[in-house]
Amino acid sequence: MKKIGLIVALLLVAGWLLLPYYAQRTAMRMNPITPGTPMETSGASRELHQSLLIVDLHADPLLWHRDLLRDNAWGHVDLPRLIAGNIAIQGFGVVTGSPAGQNFTANRDTRDRITLLSFAQHWPPYTWFSRTGRARYQARQIDRLIAAGAPLIKLETKTDLETLLTRRANGQTLIGALLGLEGAHALGDRADILPSLFDEGYRMLGLTHFFDNAFAGSAHGVNKGGLTPSGVELVALAERLGMLIDLAHASPKTIEQVSAISTRPLLVSHTGLNATCPGPRNLSDRQLRSIAASGGVIGIALFPGAICGDSLDHFFLAVAYAAQLIGEDHIALGSDFDGAVSTPIDAGQWIAVTQGLIDRGYSKTAIRKIMGGNVIRLLRQTLPEGTGDGHPQAES
Repeated sequence: MKKIGLIVALLLVAGWLLLPYYAQRTAMRMNPITPGTPMETSGASRELHQSLLIVDLHADPLLWHRDLLRDNAWGHVDLPRLIAGNIAIQGFGVVTGSPAGQNFTANRDTRDRITLLSFAQHWPPYTWFSRTGRARYQARQIDRLIAAGAPLIKLETKTDLETLLTRRANGQTLIGALLGLEGAHALGDRADILPSLFDEGYRMLGLTHFFDNAFAGSAHGVNKGGLTPSGVELVALAERLGMLIDLAHASPKTIEQVSAISTRPLLVSHTGLNATCPGPRNLSDRQLRSIAASGGVIGIALFPGAICGDSLDHFFLAVAYAAQLIGEDHIALGSDFDGAVSTPIDAGQWIAVTQGLIDRGYSKTAIRKIMGGNVIRLLRQTLPEGTGDGHPQAES
């Protein structure tokens, strides 16, 4: 009996140790780069690209078991590729819940896949059954990278942003990390948890992800309703703190209601356009105009569900349509790298977008805006002021 017990214990230990390997294999399969013909770049495009302040509003590398300090052979984002792509600011989306059978049309909050993923990737026990815990853990991954020597700075205040821009202008390699919560279900049904996540560094609040929650309806939920009374309070609280409301994945009714009550510019961190790619998660012309009217920006994504194709040509179609409808001042990049999607490039290959914009006749001014200038303008306007001790100060 002792032998059997020992064998069972050894098998359990072996299974526990192998779980991250299987989780990594799953992540590799879920985040491929679409094979394609490499784009040739000119000396002029390389020179322009290196002069840009490039901002990608949304990627999910914090979700996966991968060493972001080194160049990886899989996935889309790590520090070497961010540097190679000349990224100035990377939006780090934080996923805390994902329903089994996830789809674009109708999902219930059941059989959460992130519970299994957090266990398989050996996240600390406080994350296994707590979505708030997962939000804290992923935010602290940025702190761990910085402590390990990564050229990152958390963008929490206007002072942080200006520090980043000054140091980059002086030739230093430094990347701003902009944290975004992908779905208010991370709060459970308690809006009063939000300030503690603000203190962890979150500056973008996505109200919904793939299912309806206690605060708002999702574009992929069952009911697809709008803001609940708690959601109205949450929007007001987020704005008082100095957080941007991210309407990616929000239902049409939620977008309409947030647009009506918001007092600050709105953001869609990663999306497509219904005009070029019909689908439940993509924005209508009316929604595009509403977000632009708020002074906000729309991050156009790179995955097939957003652009209805697997090449950059489809991405450029969406950019051209948005530029014509709402103007170049409201367009941004929102790749959705590492979001369990395929994309035509990874974080090290943004020069292909710069080259494509040049080839399509965009001016240098327009390229600077689209590639990051519009988001930097928005952050300068909306990030909280810092206090004397360097901490953020909520708006009055």
